[in-house]
Amino acid sequence: MVKPIAILNAVKSGLRHLFFSRVTRRYPEVESGLPETYYSFDPKKGVATAGWKGRHYLELDKCTGCQLCSYMCDEISNAIIMVEVPELKFEQNKKSLFPSIDYGRCVFCGLCVDTCPFEALHMTPEVRLADYDRNKLYYSPLELSIPPSVGKPSYLVGKRREAAKS
Repeated sequence: MVKPIAILNAVKSGLRHLFFSRVTRRYPEVESGLPETYYSFDPKKGVATAGWKGRHYLELDKCTGCQLCSYMCDEISNAIIMVEVPELKFEQNKKSLFPSIDYGRCVFCGLCVDTCPFEALHMTPEVRLADYDRNKLYYSPLELSIPPSVGKPSYLVGKRREAAKS
């Protein structure tokens, strides 16, 4: 049996919240106002810096293709796929293996960034990734290497799935 005091407490709580102002944001018309700092992890110090956990940024010249980011992601969301990009030649990455990310599966936990010993992978404040086409949520290594403020060059638009199929 429900006690009358419980009913009175529920009514009291409902009336109190009736006059609170709404907290719904008119996103994307109104920006959040939060500082746009990158989330990153320093493996030497073992310390993470606070920031947004948005789209990843890949520094191709630092990536060695060690696949630690992919191994870490396998047990969580399996969003990182290592792809071979033979046209990209870097001395430290002999196999030309680079991570590509399927944002339809990514949970933005940041563990891939934390495990990268070469600080090649970062998370950016770019959080506007929603799209009606699921295929557009796949980012190749070349797309991940573009800083988020610059945008995607026209030669990369529509070239997402080709890298994963090879």
